[in-house]
Amino acid sequence: MKSALLHPARALPSTGHIGRAATLALYDELSLTPKPGLVTLVDRGSHDDMDAHSFMRSLFALRSYFPKMAQAGSQGASFPVLERLGIEAEQRMLAATGGINTHRGAVFMLGLLCAAGGAVLAEQACIPGAAWLREALCRHWGEALHQRSLRASALPGGIAARRHGLRGASQEAALGFPVLFETAVPALARAHASGLPAPLARLEALFHIMAVLDDCNLAHRAGMQGLRHGQDAARRFLQAGGCAHPEGLSRAQAICDDFVARRLSPGGAADTLAAACWVLRVCERP
Repeated sequence: MKSALLHPARALPSTGHIGRAATLALYDELSLTPKPGLVTLVDRGSHDDMDAHSFMRSLFALRSYFPKMAQAGSQGASFPVLERLGIEAEQRMLAATGGINTHRGAVFMLGLLCAAGGAVLAEQACIPGAAWLREALCRHWGEALHQRSLRASALPGGIAARRHGLRGASQEAALGFPVLFETAVPALARAHASGLPAPLARLEALFHIMAVLDDCNLAHRAGMQGLRHGQDAARRFLQAGGCAHPEGLSRAQAICDDFVARRLSPGGAADTLAAACWVLRVCERP
């Protein structure tokens, strides 16, 4: 089993490659359209305060953060060190966007994944396969993330998680991002393997994520009713054939229109999609 996870025939990436893959993965997510309630290159989704220009300024401000996190992970950094790097990156993001939160969730999620990738490189001298990434994340920082999940958060997503009894970002991270590794990555890999073009494969994976994720962004905007509405819409889309159906794109667009009308925005699902794109960029593709 170990040899299959190590990809021995391929050259090892660097921490810089791991970090750059995170920026590219965030662009993978941004460039996807249609996308329910989320900012794309051509529309604002359900947002009045941000657009593609905001996201591109944010990506530019964050481009050095992800390699730093990979490097920190390769050096065995403690969670407080990673947290400090994340806070500094968030400050740069807010300065670049005029105070708009474009990528706070991605700073947290992709930052931790980059650190885990760096740890695998240092400890195993191997290409960081998905199983190794998850194991390194839990082993190095799982307990600290669990303790963080017990503290009350003043952020909107954390407040929504506490109010509705949902699994917030810190708890999801402490468990090794189960939705990412058990739903998103397999769904994206299957969609690629089935022959769907890359954009449709990403859209298919997004609906798989939306169907199961406790998306605190949806709960913050519209309570449990909004969250359940989003999950049910995603499940119905997949049950009807998803992106492989001849009418898949038009059905997806109808869901987008509905989300905008309801002011719903599954930001947690968007972050998880970007993370899945990162996993495939780092682990699977030459």
